[in-house]
Amino acid sequence: MAGAQFSAETSGGGAFVRQPNRFTGRVTPHSTSPAGGGPDDQGRWPLEAGRYRLIWCRACPWAHRARIVRSLLGLDEVISLGTVDPIRDERGWRFALDPDGFDPVLGIGFLSEAYLSTDADYTGRITVPALVDTLTGRVVTNDYPQLTLDLSTEWRRFHAPGAPDLYPVELRPEMDALMAEIHTDVNNGVYRCGFATSQEAYDEAYTALFARLDALSERLAGRRYLMGDTITEADVRLFTTLVRFDVAYHGHFKCNRQKLTEMPVLWAYARDLFQTPGFGETVDFDHIKRHYYATHDMINPTRIVPLGPDLAGWTTPHGRG
Repeated sequence: MAGAQFSAETSGGGAFVRQPNRFTGRVTPHSTSPAGGGPDDQGRWPLEAGRYRLIWCRACPWAHRARIVRSLLGLDEVISLGTVDPIRDERGWRFALDPDGFDPVLGIGFLSEAYLSTDADYTGRITVPALVDTLTGRVVTNDYPQLTLDLSTEWRRFHAPGAPDLYPVELRPEMDALMAEIHTDVNNGVYRCGFATSQEAYDEAYTALFARLDALSERLAGRRYLMGDTITEADVRLFTTLVRFDVAYHGHFKCNRQKLTEMPVLWAYARDLFQTPGFGETVDFDHIKRHYYATHDMINPTRIVPLGPDLAGWTTPHGRG
């Protein structure tokens, strides 16, 4: 479709329809494969510390989730971390931040090399996060919603002492429903606004986005976190969109009814999380802005990256503790 940023993911009506996740393997203690082995007949890889590498981009909200959860659970020494450059071209995500432009563990220059070594016929968009097996160089999963839940559940034996339970069993039915709403209207909703190629598709996404943000503001007016008094996966998922809202989505994706800083409850909530260990130190506003404004040629053909907004407010008192 003319004018579409990702034509293969744009409907006839001009709506953005995100591609499915291609690799859905899971690392689990229930795998029947031996240590060092590949996936069993159910796609389950053996649970091993030091074997898998999480590839992320500081700019990407989907990858940012995995980075935060890994940190909160104390898995930093268990799952290694590879970081791709925020500027993506037609060849996809590249390891330009590393010496000589190659990931020091996987030895590849582009994440696409791991994708194609796993599936030589893969033609979809190369996405992060990706969990890669360092023994074979194959992608275990790019299924970002399942990946973070698995870090909380399947990787439990490696959690740091006192690590939070980000996916409590008794809250899962309510959490799953809430996270589905947040995904549709907020996490993916900002993209449905930004990548829409018809006024109707944009209007629908914009209306749903702000209706959901209003509902979340009301919910958070009476509780510190989405599920009550403790941080859960739901908060991680909402945070990675909120922290990008004013620097990218408000202007670049035309999500401009209000800035986050003009929504008092959500702004205080986002600052509360930002100032929590495991959150703020993983945020890179420079990478975020350069990625969005310099890689979506159909939306911002000049590739000019805005200097604003003022970020000083993120460290001001939030009043929610």
